Amino acid sequence: MFKGTRISAFLSTLLRYVVATVSFSILLYILFALVFSTDEERQLQKENRLYRERYSKMKEKEALISDVIDGLQEKDNAIYETLFETSAPSLDAVTATDLIASSDSLSESFYLNAAASASERLMLMAGNVDDNFAQIFRLLQSRRDSIPPLTLPLRGMSYVQTGASVGLKHNPVYKLTQQHDGLDLIAPQGASVYAAAAGVVSQVVHSRKGLGNIVEISHSGGYTTRYCLLGDISVSKGVKVKRGQKIGTVGISASFAAPHLHFEVLRRSEVCDPVNHLFASLSPEDYAHLMYMTLATSQSLD
Repeated sequence: MFKGTRISAFLSTLLRYVVATVSFSILLYILFALVFSTDEERQLQKENRLYRERYSKMKEKEALISDVIDGLQEKDNAIYETLFETSAPSLDAVTATDLIASSDSLSESFYLNAAASASERLMLMAGNVDDNFAQIFRLLQSRRDSIPPLTLPLRGMSYVQTGASVGLKHNPVYKLTQQHDGLDLIAPQGASVYAAAAGVVSQVVHSRKGLGNIVEISHSGGYTTRYCLLGDISVSKGVKVKRGQKIGTVGISASFAAPHLHFEVLRRSEVCDPVNHLFASLSPEDYAHLMYMTLATSQSLD
């Protein structure tokens, strides 16, 4: 009995000693960690301080860039309204974090460095764009008579209605390759045709040969637009027309593969590619498709 009591007392003392030793060791480790830092911890603390400083600077630059972008959007809209008489296309911005957020293996320092570098580039680009806008406005003030016609002569048109444009094309009537000086826009017979810009009707042709019935409109800046293969004609020579005013309808002829409008743009009698005058009337996606259609089409419709 006495021996068992001594063993119990010994185990109790040993347990208290172990608990005290472990508690003292933990306390020493905590005190050591609070007072002393390893090289790795000191490096991490230094990086954290650096990241905090850079983050605050980046927030300031982000706010500044946001203000710059808002200003550029206002200028962009002003230019489109002045030049193209339409609002600027709205495109969703893609941020750098959207492009790299899917990779979880990148370090925090990479994100911070990438963001800082992108911020610097955006600031530089914003400055360049601002200078370019200023130059455009100066040109607008000095050459206000050089704005070209930029409106589609057909409404509700899809890029799939686009045929051949300017260049050497195969002629389906004469079965040979020859110069094509306009843009074929496929449309049903009787579809309304509208003036691409304000101007004066300089010529009206009624004919069953060649490009058939034609309305020619003279615009400021030396530009001329010609609307060929018309059915009905709603204007007469010498009449002033507004942009978007109806001037006639799409006609039809047994000589051509399908009813369509042959649309020409000239400047001081030099042939221009009408495709280059339509980007303000279409979304960026539709304009890209339209460009592809005109490049891929090797046969004209007239």
